[in-house]
Amino acid sequence: MDLNKVIKNAKTSEIQDIGASEQSAENVEIQLVSFMLDDVEYGVDILQVHEILRYPEITRLPNTPKFIKGVINLRGNVIPVVDVRIRFGFPKGKITDLTRIIVVETSGKQVGLLVDNVYQVVRIPLANVDPPSELITGVSEDFITGIGRFQDRLIVILNMSLSILLEDSEVAKTIN
Repeated sequence: MDLNKVIKNAKTSEIQDIGASEQSAENVEIQLVSFMLDDVEYGVDILQVHEILRYPEITRLPNTPKFIKGVINLRGNVIPVVDVRIRFGFPKGKITDLTRIIVVETSGKQVGLLVDNVYQVVRIPLANVDPPSELITGVSEDFITGIGRFQDRLIVILNMSLSILLEDSEVAKTIN
């Protein structure tokens, strides 16, 4: 299920579940793994999450963008690790006991996301997810699928496309 398409379709029409009758956006929920960067809560679709790891040994690679922390060996698979803080333009964070790597699948590839703290798994009705604001421009719109309202919190829902691995100039090339 492509979360971007589901959110867009939910806001304009009813969603048709495969082999089932039509349901409104209020009856359909998305499930997210939420994590913190600074004081902002982000979420990724749980269907894209393979596992969550404690901070492992990371092998640094030469001549890679600053936001590529390096690679890890996960049961024989070499997986790149993206420092999400640096990728989003935040200052470099400290590695603590709460630091985690969320291994996600994006475009058929596994990628590790280095985050400050995995917070919780949440279920949000699609009716409570708004598409990114038209006021949000630039690189951030490449990363954001929507903004979810959960209890009294806002969760920024990330688009896990390969653009998270590309430099800004490379992102511009792939979009044009």
